[in-house]
Amino acid sequence: MSLNPQFMFDFGSPNAFLSHQAIPAIEQRSGAKFEYVPVLLGGIFKATNNKSPAETLAGVKNKREFHAIETERFIKRFGVKRYTWNPFFPVNTLNLMRSAIAAQFEGVFEKYIEAAFHHMWVEPKKMDDPEIAAKALAASGLDAAKLLARSQDADVKAKLIENTQAAVERGAFGSPTFFVGKEMFFGKEQLREVEEMVSGR
Repeated sequence: MSLNPQFMFDFGSPNAFLSHQAIPAIEQRSGAKFEYVPVLLGGIFKATNNKSPAETLAGVKNKREFHAIETERFIKRFGVKRYTWNPFFPVNTLNLMRSAIAAQFEGVFEKYIEAAFHHMWVEPKKMDDPEIAAKALAASGLDAAKLLARSQDADVKAKLIENTQAAVERGAFGSPTFFVGKEMFFGKEQLREVEEMVSGR
């Protein structure tokens, strides 16, 4: 029996992008279907007093280098593409994540996820600039004006807050975070354990 895992993600995380690329093959091998749950990483950091790896790795001898090795291992193991570093990092993803909720409500969630990750980590842009984001999403075939307008609605804002708070209450402190039932897994490297659990191994 397969348990369907949940993927708590924020487009601002390059490791969430790498995880997103690895998930389809895991789904194919395991028969499980990942549920994508948009959360606001900034909100999680604030609630848990956490910081981004860019800050936590800074100035620690050998840690950043090991992080790079770990990423290379992941890329090789899962056969995914490297991300292109976003020169505008850190990008404020509030409107991008609200628009992800809007895309869920409008029935274009999967298409939106592909587009937003693409414009953050494949052809990186300053996606916290509303005009740039609108052009990028429109170029990906989305009704950008509709989604960006919908992203400002109270129900959309409330749902993102709810997702973020629920993730923290369940133990999340960053992205990517995965849940299989009550079991939590943090970081792209733990996708191996997620796959083992959903495959019944």
